[in-house]
Amino acid sequence: MRYLGLDLGTRTLGISISDTTRTIASTLKTIKFDGNYDSLIPELREIINEYQISKIILGFPKNMNNTIGESASLAMNFKEKLINILNIEVILQDERLTTKEATNYMLEADISRKKRKKKVDSLAANIILQTYLDKEKGGKL
Repeated sequence: MRYLGLDLGTRTLGISISDTTRTIASTLKTIKFDGNYDSLIPELREIINEYQISKIILGFPKNMNNTIGESASLAMNFKEKLINILNIEVILQDERLTTKEATNYMLEADISRKKRKKKVDSLAANIILQTYLDKEKGGKL
């Protein structure tokens, strides 16, 4: 069984996936959508079935002062939707600064601005998932 990492934005959903040992996260794809979060469910269902996903790690964008803002509220609502519709465990993982970290990785690799824009969400999802996997393996959860 594998885990799925999600970086939920207002128009894109970055997706990463773990290996079967749940040790290494890899980017999978980015889904563009029109702001209707319900439209993401069918494709997520397909991914969950295809890769035998047992748990979703959803980025939780808390404010830097550790408060819950509008984006974090949207993530909590999406978490409940995933649990209720897809019947799968969903864990919220703090994602503060993951998009900045993903962008910095790509800048260091000298990736063009156009390519960075296409990859930043799936790479942020990868960072979210890898952070969770590292904590889980280290027993720090």
